[in-house]
Amino acid sequence: MTKISASATSSTWTGLVPVEDTALAVTDTGGPGVPVVYLNGQFATQGYWRRVIAELGTGWRHITYDERARGRSKRSADYSFEAAVRDVDAVLAARGVDRALLVGWSYGAVVGAHWASRHPDRTVGAVLVDGAFPYDWLDDAMEQRIRKLFRRMSWFLPLLRPTGLAPRMTAEQQANSNIELGRLSRERELGPVLDRITVPTRYVVASGTSFGSRGDEQERIRTSLDAVTTRNPNIQIAAKVTSNHGAILKKDYAAVAEAVREVAGRDR
Repeated sequence: MTKISASATSSTWTGLVPVEDTALAVTDTGGPGVPVVYLNGQFATQGYWRRVIAELGTGWRHITYDERARGRSKRSADYSFEAAVRDVDAVLAARGVDRALLVGWSYGAVVGAHWASRHPDRTVGAVLVDGAFPYDWLDDAMEQRIRKLFRRMSWFLPLLRPTGLAPRMTAEQQANSNIELGRLSRERELGPVLDRITVPTRYVVASGTSFGSRGDEQERIRTSLDAVTTRNPNIQIAAKVTSNHGAILKKDYAAVAEAVREVAGRDR
């Protein structure tokens, strides 16, 4: 059974959690239910999870947060992937949670896969939403495409920041983060991480394209899961849905919620 800290509260808490040189905006619904920690897309905010949370309802303890320089969180000198993984530790510690179920979308799926692989004793299980595909999609040409794309967007990113639609990061910082993700997603890097996962893990996979992809690139990337599920029986594909990468949490939130229920049920 899931161990829940005695410090769990019965009412929603919202505030800033100090972490290293920054502070993260966190929301914790409290209560005695299974703690579910939601890990955002690379430049997304905790608000993206509202439909999944509503679908699951009040029987769970929902914990969301904005990553560094996203949403209401503060800026930092460190936007590395390892900082994102450390921030999961910081949020759980601050909210007194010993063991949680992780749900990550896109970039957050890779964070969730690493966390589950490193901390099986603290992980109920993981739901990885259209991310954490071990595929060598980054080459020199793709890296240049990414840098060019963010350079082209640099003039209007500051205009979007007050609306919460863009992080408080420079275009170069965002490009570097995306390139780092590409390197971490290579089969030789991410494959062994997924192979080490020993907790129940379910993928919810989108269809079609994602921002910046071309043609059938994204679908070819998703086929890398076939080898993963063959090697590791703890990992299965829960659903392949019709929405694309960017719309999956908006249109197929019910499939994500059902995967959460399945993972939690296997822990009982």
